[in-house]
Amino acid sequence: MVSKAGRSSPPKDFESALSELEALVAGMEAGQLSLEQSLAAYKRGMELVAYCQNTLGTAEQQVRILDDGLLKDYHPAEPSEEVPTGHETER
Repeated sequence: MVSKAGRSSPPKDFESALSELEALVAGMEAGQLSLEQSLAAYKRGMELVAYCQNTLGTAEQQVRILDDGLLKDYHPAEPSEEVPTGHETER
């Protein structure tokens, strides 16, 4: 949201920022905005993207700290049977 001073208010949280960003994109894709509205929406969208990137970066740092400084890869549980991918080579 843009305040009367022309400055955007920060989002409440990551989910709010993402929701607002999705709404802005949908509005721009609909093609119903004037040039000025499109530019304002683009500017706000870039602010929201920066906020989301910063929030995700902070979360990643917290995960690194919790994992003793090492960001570990996520390995989901192995399925009981392998699913063919179509990339196997014949022997």
